[in-house]
Amino acid sequence: MTRPGAAARRILIVDDDPKLLRLLALRLVNEGYRVAEAKSGEQALAQLGAGLPDLIITDMKMGGMDGLQLFEQVQRQHPSLPVIILTAHGSIPDAVSATRRGVFGYLAKPFEAKDLMREVQRALAQAAPAAGPESAWRSEILTRSPAMESVLADARLVAASDASVLIQGASGTGKELLARAIHAASHRYGRPLVALNCGALPEPLLESELFGHVKGAFTGAVREHQGLFQSAQGGTLFLDEIGDMPLALQVKLLRALQERQVRPVGGTQSVDVDVRVISATHRDLREEIAAARFREDLYYRLNVVNLELPALAARREDIPLLAAHFLARLAARYGKPIAGCAPEAVQLLLTAPWPGNVRQLHNVIEKCVALSTGTLLSAALVERALAAPGDDFEAFDDARRQFEREYLTRILRITDGNVTQAAKLAKRNRSDFYSLLARHELDPATFKPGKA
Repeated sequence: MTRPGAAARRILIVDDDPKLLRLLALRLVNEGYRVAEAKSGEQALAQLGAGLPDLIITDMKMGGMDGLQLFEQVQRQHPSLPVIILTAHGSIPDAVSATRRGVFGYLAKPFEAKDLMREVQRALAQAAPAAGPESAWRSEILTRSPAMESVLADARLVAASDASVLIQGASGTGKELLARAIHAASHRYGRPLVALNCGALPEPLLESELFGHVKGAFTGAVREHQGLFQSAQGGTLFLDEIGDMPLALQVKLLRALQERQVRPVGGTQSVDVDVRVISATHRDLREEIAAARFREDLYYRLNVVNLELPALAARREDIPLLAAHFLARLAARYGKPIAGCAPEAVQLLLTAPWPGNVRQLHNVIEKCVALSTGTLLSAALVERALAAPGDDFEAFDDARRQFEREYLTRILRITDGNVTQAAKLAKRNRSDFYSLLARHELDPATFKPGKA
């Protein structure tokens, strides 16, 4: 009888005895699990390079690398991957010692099938807590990279708790996508996920966005404004580019996290909040702390669990997968019958340096789709897109336009679409402010109460 959900779970078994390896495989397959086999620790590590299982079961005594050495290698590279060790009676003390170092469990030979299955179910339950349909939580993240799978395995585990998470990685690696995946796998799914780029606003507006303000708190505060902590009540607050937050505001954020309360700007009463905080940065916060630009106490409050996203150049096996996904979506948007990339084009994509990571790959594919006149993206198109300026670093004019739009959007939200008050807050005359709104096609009426 197949166990519920077993078919979705993959177990790697490692033993240098072919008969025992086969017997163990048959038992697991009969229970509905997918099984991969390795005849040595070295072979097992090589298989991990092609994809991570949900569980490893390994014999203790093997020629070459033994079970403990295999575990140590696995723990170093994939600390959340559970390992069960099978041991002869004389090696039980070694197995007990191994459990203190992180081995999930051990079984002394000979063991009953029911004992094996009970231990397997226990390990798999801890490795991937149930949270809705399998893989739905991470549906926006496309990967076949073991490095990414390891990060996602850790993300799934931490999602079950309310621990603060700090996501680190270069720009364009997908930090917000990972934050959304953690939220989707958590018990807070169904409640709001609210995101804020801490580097996109000046300090006064950033404080108001986070904590809210009362009417009359400053020029332009014509009515009470609820901050993002309150907007995310019961859910998740994602603070992107936390390393760009001004020091004075870091103090107030730390107090809010410690006390689970926020005080709106200009207010005298604090408001209780129940929010899980996920933060992200491309900066090395240790260096920022050393340079006195980031508070060490806030760092430890945010960095309960640290997840680091690999650069695209470190997960090149994902490039064809991501390129095909972007191509299908962009071809549909542009109304072009493009079936795929020419082999030479794929080779160029695979060998490009990608300093801008996944965001740059999307940008290159979009340029190719926009310029394509055939049914395949050619190597010439890809080469042209890769050589175009602006891929490695965003052009100043583009960055300024993006900042202006985000700034105007925030200020209109704070003033509920009141242009006169928004212009005063921005210290611009009214006609100039209207020109800015027109340039970015922003309608103040959209921000008035009841229009959102």
